[in-house]
Amino acid sequence: DSRWGHKIMDEEDLVQMVKEDKWMMAVLHEAHKLNLPDWMIGAGFLRNKVWDKLHDIKREIADTNDIDLVYFDAKNTEETDKMLSKKMKGVLGLRWEIVNQSYTHKWHNRKIPYENTSAALSEWVETPTCVAVTLVDGEPKIIAPNGIGDLVNLIIRPSPSQKENLELLYGRVESKNWLKKWPKLKIVLE
Repeated sequence: DSRWGHKIMDEEDLVQMVKEDKWMMAVLHEAHKLNLPDWMIGAGFLRNKVWDKLHDIKREIADTNDIDLVYFDAKNTEETDKMLSKKMKGVLGLRWEIVNQSYTHKWHNRKIPYENTSAALSEWVETPTCVAVTLVDGEPKIIAPNGIGDLVNLIIRPSPSQKENLELLYGRVESKNWLKKWPKLKIVLE
């Protein structure tokens, strides 16, 4: 595809982009030190970096309010997450939001808990937000239960489980100013 004068990004390109970003790698290494099971960083951390790259916007650090570090551990509670988030507050000058995905099914009105972090990630509001990164043997690894197609094609689409919740999607798009920050984005509902 030559819309931007280059091929559409693939997972290898995303990994390379993360590896070349000293700030992103520093954040991932700090997250890794917590030794949380099945951890990954999602939401704006990777999404906004990709959108910046596809809009030729250069920033020192990703345009994100916080670091959404998620993991899966049936033993840890919301209280544990609050303590972890507080412990990490200010690390690298950032606000960390650390959330165990073992209880977030309640937030999504699901009766059955998720079986792992990736399953929970697949039900985040919109598909480009359902892409995360972790470290495996010190190397970035992309986790994308709904694929990376929408992310790298600048499409905002409700994730499969959120198709009935368009009010939430539009509310997020508006409150986060996505269409002003990244004007090539398109909302696709089918």
